[in-house]
Amino acid sequence: MADEDQIIETLDENGNVIKFELYDIVEVDEQEYALLLPVEEEGDEVVLMKLTKDGEDYLFETIDDDEEFDRVANYVENMDDEDEE
Repeated sequence: MADEDQIIETLDENGNVIKFELYDIVEVDEQEYALLLPVEEEGDEVVLMKLTKDGEDYLFETIDDDEEFDRVANYVENMDDEDEE
């Protein structure tokens, strides 16, 4: 079976569909977060979204809490540092 990219579609604040590739899932403080890469934009900007499960479906939510966002962003940055060693 071919390993196909997992493409996630979300809506921005204007109702436009944005496609992301699921890059990774990390767990911070017993909460899962998705690291997403925009499909249609050049560059390596990673988007962080909170991952919640609704039955069998996964929901991707923006992280509205600045403190929570900073905690996850710091965790991800430190992951990168460990990969380079």
